[in-house]
Amino acid sequence: MFGYVRPVLDRLDKEQRETYQSAYCGLCHALGERHGWLARLTLQYDFTFLAIVLTVGDAKDESACRRCPIHPFRRCQPCLQGRQVAVAADQSMILTWHKLSDDVADHGMITGLPFRLVRWVFGRAYRRAAQEQPEFDQRMRKELARLRQLENEGTDQLDRVADTFAAILSSCSMAYPEGSAIRRTLEMMLYHLGRWIYLMDAWDDLEEDQRAGRYNPLDARFHGQAREKRDYLETTATHSVRLAGAAANLMELGRWTPIVENILYLGLPTVQSAVLDGRWKEMRQTRRKPHERSI
Repeated sequence: MFGYVRPVLDRLDKEQRETYQSAYCGLCHALGERHGWLARLTLQYDFTFLAIVLTVGDAKDESACRRCPIHPFRRCQPCLQGRQVAVAADQSMILTWHKLSDDVADHGMITGLPFRLVRWVFGRAYRRAAQEQPEFDQRMRKELARLRQLENEGTDQLDRVADTFAAILSSCSMAYPEGSAIRRTLEMMLYHLGRWIYLMDAWDDLEEDQRAGRYNPLDARFHGQAREKRDYLETTATHSVRLAGAAANLMELGRWTPIVENILYLGLPTVQSAVLDGRWKEMRQTRRKPHERSI
């Protein structure tokens, strides 16, 4: 996805950082075991948060001591495992493949070659994940087709395209039975988080899209004057963060409470400030694993 949904690790104590690390490492192992070693390369902060919030409603939340394949001589680390971590790994792979497909569609024959190559590399892993989560994959295809249609039309209805992307992320709540309280709450939280991600990505890509002549929802909404509407974007994005936080407050988060609160109330505002100030790309290039560097 995008890597926007990350914690401020310096504001977590040692035990909380280790708990977050267990989710990061647990998802890494699940990706490798279910979809092959290369699938580990898709691991990122957004998907780690997804694994955490899906695990919240799993009564069988547990950890196992595992060694890191990248650092085999380090002591084994507690790794989150269970049914919902496996679901998060499947959904992550499906989301990654569809994001790559979107990148292919956004670029020409030559500039799109790297995206086509990477998508081909992950083709088998995607098909395996789609077989495990067919309903989720079908939902992705439907919502992405709707989003692509709106973008091809060049719509200036910002809320409409943001809503469509938000519906994509909220679909991850399908990991739980329809009508259940946990699914309704997750759907609400992930919807507002998805809307925030779409707005951040639109601002982050604004100049590149303008140079390439590609559709950008902010450029379309404000008729080429999006940079002058920063205050508007900041207000509506902050509102989405608050609504995501309000939904999280309805969930029994247990040991994940300080981590989820850190991400929603500290991590997202920090990333939002960096994106709006134009510092995000540099921050993303200096990304490290959770135990090595915070944002």
